[in-house]
Amino acid sequence: MRRNLTLWSLGAVMASAVLYTPALADGHEGMDVPKIAASVVLEGLENPWDMAFLADGTMFFTEKCKGLSVRTSDGTVHALYGMKGSTGFADSGDDLFCEGQAGMLGVVPDRHFAKNRTLYVYSSSTKYHGSGCKTNFEKCDGNIVMRFTVSEDLQSVSDRTDIVTDIQYKPFESNQPFGGPGAHNGGRLRVGPGGYLWVAGGDRHRGVCPQDGTLLCGKVLRIDGDGNAHPDNSPPEGFDKRIYTYGHRNVQGIDFRPSDGKAFTAEHGPWHNDEITALVNGGNAGWDPAENTGGRGACPDKYCGYEPNQMDGMDPALRAAYTPMSDTRFADLMPATWNNNGYSQGTGSAAFLKGSNWGIYEGRLAVGIMGIGFGGTPPGQRIDMISITPDGLGINGITRMPLGFSKRFRGLVMGPDSALYVAVDSGEIYKVTAESMK
Repeated sequence: MRRNLTLWSLGAVMASAVLYTPALADGHEGMDVPKIAASVVLEGLENPWDMAFLADGTMFFTEKCKGLSVRTSDGTVHALYGMKGSTGFADSGDDLFCEGQAGMLGVVPDRHFAKNRTLYVYSSSTKYHGSGCKTNFEKCDGNIVMRFTVSEDLQSVSDRTDIVTDIQYKPFESNQPFGGPGAHNGGRLRVGPGGYLWVAGGDRHRGVCPQDGTLLCGKVLRIDGDGNAHPDNSPPEGFDKRIYTYGHRNVQGIDFRPSDGKAFTAEHGPWHNDEITALVNGGNAGWDPAENTGGRGACPDKYCGYEPNQMDGMDPALRAAYTPMSDTRFADLMPATWNNNGYSQGTGSAAFLKGSNWGIYEGRLAVGIMGIGFGGTPPGQRIDMISITPDGLGINGITRMPLGFSKRFRGLVMGPDSALYVAVDSGEIYKVTAESMK
């Protein structure tokens, strides 16, 4: 059953209510509430977007409009592979494109990195131009997944192989809010149980993308290191076999629950309802911005994802009914675990907290929220620690992580030291530690 709870209300307290609580709040007597602290690991970066760790603490990281770098276990930083126009990198790709939300985004090492030195990177690119792109390269980008071999000394990468090349290439001449080149790329990469690569995508501001099974935009993919479909993927008949789930808007967070390996995504909403969703193989997240569907008529650029407009004064409930994030007319809908109480605030990366040092928060899903969009309650620019029910269909409670500052929290990933590493748009990567008080 879908839970649609007023988590941020200061209203009635009931035995079954799910309440927001600040960390270290009253009511935690006798529980292991850890001491949480944050310190800067790197600063002076340009829009750091994602991070990935090796067992010894080596950290790969991306900067959206610059490229891929690595911080070694002794703190030395090497610039490995740059975007077009970047300087100071050991190598670069002239096809790698940065504009708006597009750029170099997700990064993750192969499960057997110690043996094969393989690293995967997600980026926008102008290399694989589709129909209509031949004379308009600068406004015709798509997303690709690249595979690299990392040198033993961590100072360079080689053997670039593009294993996914067809995540929606299209000229963008959008008049929609936040439209244009680079919109809705998704971009998070993670390696899941069994060692397969998961690719979280976005709808690319194209209305037909999420529900069209022949297109990879608006999908979550599960593939091997060569870009081939996982043999157990079960999308609907006629769909691309690389698709694990479809009907997505803009997935920027994905992680796997430690207790059972189940995949959860965190996703940006339009004018309403950022969502966390428990994924089901072959399931539909329910986003359909195409015109002339779901009772809608024509929309600008054939994309109804911002219709009606937030600024037109329409009641939020009516807007949500017009372009719902989880459209109940789909029989294969995966109901949202959490929907931000009807707010759109830029729910981005997500990571399950692992390690006994996290005390009562161990196993919760930490979610970075950038505070974009509209709605003043709950406050934006925060990290929420969300307790998800065992069935994945609801939550038991939310606690705001007590960091002492608010920034645009872009990327979250657990390190091998059981610390949470956090990238923020202002140019820092933080290490967030939890110390058990027991």
